[in-house]
Amino acid sequence: MFLPNASNESRRGPAFGLVATAVQVSALSLLLACGGSEQAAESGSSAGGPGGSSLTSEQMEKGIGPISSVELGEIDPALVSRGEEIFKLKCSACHKLEERYVAPPLGDVLERRTPEFVMNMMLNSMEMTQRHPAVKELLAEYFVPMPNQDLTEADARAVLEYIRNGGGN
Repeated sequence: MFLPNASNESRRGPAFGLVATAVQVSALSLLLACGGSEQAAESGSSAGGPGGSSLTSEQMEKGIGPISSVELGEIDPALVSRGEEIFKLKCSACHKLEERYVAPPLGDVLERRTPEFVMNMMLNSMEMTQRHPAVKELLAEYFVPMPNQDLTEADARAVLEYIRNGGGN
């Protein structure tokens, strides 16, 4: 494994060491996400593995995480506004609403996924990447695992409302 040192930085510049380290972290995340846990691999029961999915039907539909039910009512403008701020700060580097970017577009995500799934992805992205077959497929397509953004449930709900409102429109 390459680790930047003073001689490498002097030849290639200080940014090279940071980029090399970021690539290593991404590669390690990808390997972990694709491989699942050793225990699951040994038992053959990892999601999508030879033994089939170890997820319940509820986990397949709603994702893996703390959110089991979301009540959607009228659009809440205050929640949309808060969600827009969070989205711009923590999500927009990888996601756009209407176009493919580093990660999938989110404008129509609620046509493809349940609100619980979307929130669980925001709150529990690492486990979702390791265990959920739909998220593994996204990783295979986009090559970048979603990092933990340290969102609270309230933050995730606000971002969901922003997406649900079509980006604040």
